[in-house]
Amino acid sequence: MIETSIITPVHNSEKFLKETLDSILCQTYTNWESIIINDNSNDNSLTIIEKYTKMDNRFKLINRVENGGAAVARNIGIQTAKGRFIAFLDSDDVWMSNKLEEQIKFMKMNSVEFCYSNYFHMTENGQLQGSINVPKEVDYNQLLDGCIIGCLTAIYDTKRIGKVFMPELRKRQDYGLWLAITKQGVVAKGIQTPLAKHRKRKASLSSQKLNTMLYTWKLYREIEGLSIASTSKHITKHLLGAAYKRFQVKYSRGIPS
Repeated sequence: MIETSIITPVHNSEKFLKETLDSILCQTYTNWESIIINDNSNDNSLTIIEKYTKMDNRFKLINRVENGGAAVARNIGIQTAKGRFIAFLDSDDVWMSNKLEEQIKFMKMNSVEFCYSNYFHMTENGQLQGSINVPKEVDYNQLLDGCIIGCLTAIYDTKRIGKVFMPELRKRQDYGLWLAITKQGVVAKGIQTPLAKHRKRKASLSSQKLNTMLYTWKLYREIEGLSIASTSKHITKHLLGAAYKRFQVKYSRGIPS
């Protein structure tokens, strides 16, 4: 019986996709399914995915003929998932080989409903830049002050909290999911060891800081229902947190040799 479902939306990711999928194959933990949602790619992504589905039947392809964005793709993956644990890995990011083993063991031993970890930043060509160090735990109110949970490190337990879906925003949908989970009273628990590597791409949506803040405002106002005053307060704290995160990456000493 499948225990962990890995959700990966793909759109024109041929340059990095093989490295991403190889990092799943290399996991020391083996009871997983990888649900790859091809979101109407027009490059060689589909061919790469099909190669992996033929190589290992734990890889599952969902092929979309219309591009709906990452939130729609991830929600399709969550809906399809057979595993108790839901994990996320974007198509240009990479996991350490012990990532799933460490987190699933931690969650079972400590009755953790929602888990995340430290992670590295790397350049587009894969050069490590520094690490993001996360707190041991975070609740809903703390999370409103800034998204400290990297999507590539997040895992939640559907046996404990059910399937929770992402708001269908073009950006910040992962943050919206973390807020939805913790709003239930769940306290997310962190592992303070880097278990993944996040690729910072110049052309990616993640690099568009102003756009990110606009979607964060939209998330607070329209999804969370916060007042303008409360939203402004949390946005200010969010900006300070983002500046601190950049400081962490720049001056991190946690890069392995």
